[in-house]
Amino acid sequence: MSTLTTTLPGQAPGPVERAAPTGPARVGPIEGLRHTATLSWRSLVQIKHNPMELLDFSVQPLMFLLLFTYVFGGAIAGSTGDYLTFALPGLMVQNTLFTTLNTGVGLNNDLTKGVFDRLRSLPIARSAPLAGRIVADMVKQTWAIAMMLGLGYILGFRVRTGPLDALAAFGLIILFALAISWASVLVGMLVSEPEKVMVFGFTLIFPLTFISNAFVQTSTMPGWLQAFVKINPVTALADATRGLLSSGPVATPVWHTLLWAAGIAAVFAPLAVNAFKRKV
Repeated sequence: MSTLTTTLPGQAPGPVERAAPTGPARVGPIEGLRHTATLSWRSLVQIKHNPMELLDFSVQPLMFLLLFTYVFGGAIAGSTGDYLTFALPGLMVQNTLFTTLNTGVGLNNDLTKGVFDRLRSLPIARSAPLAGRIVADMVKQTWAIAMMLGLGYILGFRVRTGPLDALAAFGLIILFALAISWASVLVGMLVSEPEKVMVFGFTLIFPLTFISNAFVQTSTMPGWLQAFVKINPVTALADATRGLLSSGPVATPVWHTLLWAAGIAAVFAPLAVNAFKRKV
């Protein structure tokens, strides 16, 4: 308690007690969800102030699809149509994994620019800034996948299974991206500059995506390399996506992908949350 000296009419001057300010009430689950939704929307509307984000989630995926199909398609598969059927699921996986880096970059930007300091002074759930960023990036990921599939249809790709299988493919890619995002969050909390998140991402994700069967058949690679390709989680996800969208085995690659996602999240999610708590 602090004191404040005041003079009231008809009274001698004396100290008057002033109650110390109390902190905000504990935030409930419903309020926490509302705060998360608000901060997710904040991240989404920032795109109109930062059009460069459109390159990551709109232009860049379409460029990769066009370039891989028409530059490498004939040489690898003999025709662009056959290669498009094989490569589109892999390109969806590759683009999604690369854009998970935006989660770590965005959080690091908010941290270094003092956004978290301002949010910390508000009566909001402590988890809302982190959860809001992740949810917003998952929405952006879904948009990018839908755009790639839409362009694939224009170029001649066709889903040969069914609508539920296509939705399952979307969900599986997003689920795996969510698991990988925890590694991006951890790096974003540990490094001092956003650019270092990108360096880490390209060092790890670049070889994972290219040393897989996302773009070429495993059988075309040297024997010693095939051993790694077969246990690569990106291979499992690419196979599962192909099976759900066009043809091929589904059950085994889906289960392998789910196990990899659970394992990655189990390792990186606690580390990322602890690093986030230390920072904010």
